Amino acid sequence: MAQDREEIEEEEEYVLLDLDSVSADIDIPQNAPYVLSGLDTLNPILIIDNKIKLIGEYEETIGTCIIFKESEEAPISREETGSSETNLLSNKHMMDPKQTPAKQVNPLASLQKVLKFRLFLDADDENGDDKDANTLS
Repeated sequence: MAQDREEIEEEEEYVLLDLDSVSADIDIPQNAPYVLSGLDTLNPILIIDNKIKLIGEYEETIGTCIIFKESEEAPISREETGSSETNLLSNKHMMDPKQTPAKQVNPLASLQKVLKFRLFLDADDENGDDKDANTLS
């Protein structure tokens, strides 16, 4: 076979889920299960813990947002200096007991969109058949 075929690469797109506007009004349990649907629509729906229903709206960022991942790293060591006669630990690394553990920050992804959520209201339901839209039955 000829290698004329181009490999199709899927382009990854990251979106930040912004829950700031609803976090003061509702209690979102840590590690609660959620369902996020309609990412390809103008107003995706987020259902948290099968109880809380939110509607989202995309906002373009100004510039590019970069998401970082923080990880623990061993404390930074320093090398002893001085003449070999006075430094018994020549070429050895000593840990500074006063130094706190360092954290390493690495870029994880970049994104151009933020998905801001608000409570899903009856007016958001196009069919009008959702009696209590904020809390699911």
